[in-house]
Amino acid sequence: MAPRKIALLTDSCADLAPELAEENGIFVVPMRILCADGEYRDGVDISPADIYERLHRGELPKTSLPSGDDIGKALEEIWEGGYDGVIAVMLSSGLSGTFNLVRLMAEECAGQLPIRVYDSLSGSLGQGMILLQLAEDIRNGMGWEELTERRAPYLVENTFPVFSVDTLEYLEKGGRIGKVTAAAGMLLQIKPILSFAANGQLQSVAKARGRSQVMDRLVAMTAKTCGGHRRYNLAVANGGAPEEMEKLRTKLITALPDYDHIWEGEIDGTLSTYIGDGILGAAVQLLD
Repeated sequence: MAPRKIALLTDSCADLAPELAEENGIFVVPMRILCADGEYRDGVDISPADIYERLHRGELPKTSLPSGDDIGKALEEIWEGGYDGVIAVMLSSGLSGTFNLVRLMAEECAGQLPIRVYDSLSGSLGQGMILLQLAEDIRNGMGWEELTERRAPYLVENTFPVFSVDTLEYLEKGGRIGKVTAAAGMLLQIKPILSFAANGQLQSVAKARGRSQVMDRLVAMTAKTCGGHRRYNLAVANGGAPEEMEKLRTKLITALPDYDHIWEGEIDGTLSTYIGDGILGAAVQLLD
């Protein structure tokens, strides 16, 4: 028999505020961040602001998968809450092994609790939007088969985030880009605009000079992706740049005024260890 009460499961890289996750029935397992003074759980006992402070002091925290215990606790909480099915949408497999870990744990629970696990091929606001739209679909009465066979894969394929990093320094230190590229970018105040490649890894898709041009490029690229689609959701995100995110939000809804929803989020501690602060992001999710 198909599950009737469906929970959503994700990791802390979906960048959902706790109240937004709670009101949408989304259970969040924290990624782990290994710092000089010990191990922390992303969004539980360490915040993005703590990460920025450590980076500015010269510390380079490392990231790790959620613990099996934390995933187990979330699944237990879901079971005890009377849910009889779970849809899990995890951080891109191009950046982390979290998707694989949850998939393996789901196989162990299969007899007791049906769990379908999806690779978001994305992170931050892209990952979060997939979950928020699925939550709305569940509220609107969409059934298990429709959600798992068609809707979730469709949303993964049709959610497009782009974001700008303020400095290439941390990507370079983390071995994500070469030293020459980083030095040239910092010298010329060039801000790379990143997105996710088809394999879920980060790729540079454009460049802008200065913060004002960054916002215009993010909006223009999002509008171009939206094209002639008439039904869509939007999102904006920031890492240590909330005022600029508000400006970006205004520009985005001026360019694309006919959205179903616009959501916003703060970049989590895990992704912040690789990209630093001063992050701005925009996304569109096509619904038609």
